[in-house]
Amino acid sequence: MEMRLLRYFSVVAEELNITRAAEKLNISQPPLSCQIKALEEELDTVLFIRGKRHLQLTESGQLLYRHAKEILALAEKTSSEIRQMGRGMNGTISIGLVEGSAPDIASKWIETFIREYPGVKFRIVDGNSDELIERLRSGLINLAVITSPCDQTLLHSFKVGQENMTAFISKDNPLSSLGGDTLNLSSLVDQPLIVPSREALVNMIYNWFSEIGAEPRIVCRMDNYLDVAALAGCGIGISLFPRTSYVLNQRIVAKEIVNPGRFVEYMFVWLKGKPLPIEDETFIEYVKKNL
Repeated sequence: MEMRLLRYFSVVAEELNITRAAEKLNISQPPLSCQIKALEEELDTVLFIRGKRHLQLTESGQLLYRHAKEILALAEKTSSEIRQMGRGMNGTISIGLVEGSAPDIASKWIETFIREYPGVKFRIVDGNSDELIERLRSGLINLAVITSPCDQTLLHSFKVGQENMTAFISKDNPLSSLGGDTLNLSSLVDQPLIVPSREALVNMIYNWFSEIGAEPRIVCRMDNYLDVAALAGCGIGISLFPRTSYVLNQRIVAKEIVNPGRFVEYMFVWLKGKPLPIEDETFIEYVKKNL
C-alpha cells in the first residue's frame, strides 16, 4: 500500500462521499474511484458499501481507517523530525507546572536543557493538577508536572520527586507548642482542616485517616497554595499542604506529618495516543536520564 493510496482512502472514509472527497483532494472523481477499487483488489476485501447518496465503511474499512490514520500520522511525524534534525531543534516546549515543588524541580532540567539545545524555548503554564490535565486534553500544553495520583489510562507518567505533607498551624492552637518539627497524624483527629481542592488529594487524605480508624474534619478546600498560610494564621483551621506551600507568616508554625510519614509525589505526564513534537520527546528522554 502506497502512502498516497492510504491518504486517498482516509479522506473518502471521512467524507463518505466520492465527490466531496475528490474535491477535498483536488482530483477528479473517476480516478479517485479507480484508486479505491484498486486498493480493495490489492487487499482482497470490500472497504465500502456503496449507497445511492453516500458510502458506508465495512468492518475491513473501519480497521484500515484506524491503522491508516496511525500510519499517516507517524509518517508526518517522522518527516517533520528529519527536517528539524537538519535545521537543529528550535521549537517551543509548552509545559504546565503544579504549585509546590514542581517549579523548583523543573527549573534544573530547563536550565541545562537550554544550554544543550539553545534554539529551544519554553512556555510555562501554572495551575492545579486538574487544570493542567484539562489543558493537556485541550492541546494548550503537551507536558506537565502534577501531583499524584494520576489517571494511568489517560496519561503516560513517571515520578520526578516527592515532598512531605505539612500541617500549618496557628500559634493560638495548642498543637503549635508541641516540641519538634513533626506532628503525628493522630493529633489532627477532630481538628478543623484546610486541604487542597483536588478530589484525588482529598480522597488520599481520607485514606490516611481511615488507616488510623478516624475521619478528617475538613472545613475548607482551596485551589491557591499562596493563601494556605494566611487562612491557617487566621485560625480557620490547620492547613494540610506540601512543605513548599509555606509562605513566611509569623502567626503560624509548620510541622511535617509523621507516624507514618505522609508525602505527595510529583509526576511528569503527557497524554497517551498523542504524537509529540521532537522537542517534547527529546525533553522527556532528557528528564528521564537526569533524574
